Amino acid sequence: MSTTIIILIAAAVVLILAAVWFMARRQRAKELRRRFGPEYNRAVRHYGSENRAQDALAARARRMERIHIQPLSRDDHDRFLGRWETIQRGFVDDPSGSIQQADALVVELMRTLGYPMTDFEHRAEDISVDHPHVVQNYRAAHSIAELHDAGDASTEDLRQALVHYRALFDELLEGHLAAEGSRRR
Repeated sequence: MSTTIIILIAAAVVLILAAVWFMARRQRAKELRRRFGPEYNRAVRHYGSENRAQDALAARARRMERIHIQPLSRDDHDRFLGRWETIQRGFVDDPSGSIQQADALVVELMRTLGYPMTDFEHRAEDISVDHPHVVQNYRAAHSIAELHDAGDASTEDLRQALVHYRALFDELLEGHLAAEGSRRR
């Protein structure tokens, strides 16, 4: 076999391997975009590159696969819902207190479901795996709560924070309700 043929075969193998690698990366990006929705773009901005963002999102998904999220019983569901309704009704008289209570209730719900309770950013990352379309609500509500702590949030800001907390709360509450007579993961 001549040297030219060997070089052409090696070049063809390298091109095929490169094409396979490129297609695999492209498929991975497509799957992560589908799974994480708007969180994908946020991760790209945060990490500064698509490859690093994809690695981080894939690591989140792997981490959450090892965590068993518990479904809520009907009693727990109703208890959490009743507490939320009390918080929401209390907003008119105490917007500030309602935001603090809403945040605490969301954290308690997450804890009851089995989410790891670490710092805020890790909680948001964990939520993003199963609830990517509402995690931005959680981040927005948290940002407003921080503005409020600094004395820079208006009542309208606090109302918006409550709306954001409610979106996440509803998603967590309804998305993890155990079917009657059965348990789901």
